[in-house]
Amino acid sequence: QVRLVESGGGSVQPGGSLRLSCAASGFTFSRYAMSWYRQAPGKERELVAVTTNSGDTTNYGDSVKGRFTISRDNAQNTVYLQMNSLKPEDTAVYYCNALLTERLRKYNYWGQGTQVTVSS
Repeated sequence: QVRLVESGGGSVQPGGSLRLSCAASGFTFSRYAMSWYRQAPGKERELVAVTTNSGDTTNYGDSVKGRFTISRDNAQNTVYLQMNSLKPEDTAVYYCNALLTERLRKYNYWGQGTQVTVSS
């Protein structure tokens, strides 16, 4: 059974930091690209950060570049999102995603999300 379980969300003041974790199980984690997405109320889900299966390459949404860092530990089947210099506009539900495209088939898994609220 595939599971992606996010943790680490919460409430923080502007300028603060949070570290999200996503623990994966039920699939071969090291083969999958891993991403963090977020969705704010009334807005579409947007890509925050993505890392390749090896972790060698990362990319970020323009709104979080220089503030957020994605990393992964393939030995622990976990992906992280370090969020610094948080702003109120970072408030959203953050979702972990696992993606593998193989032989024209797409394997795409989502976590249940964790709430991040940035407010003074």
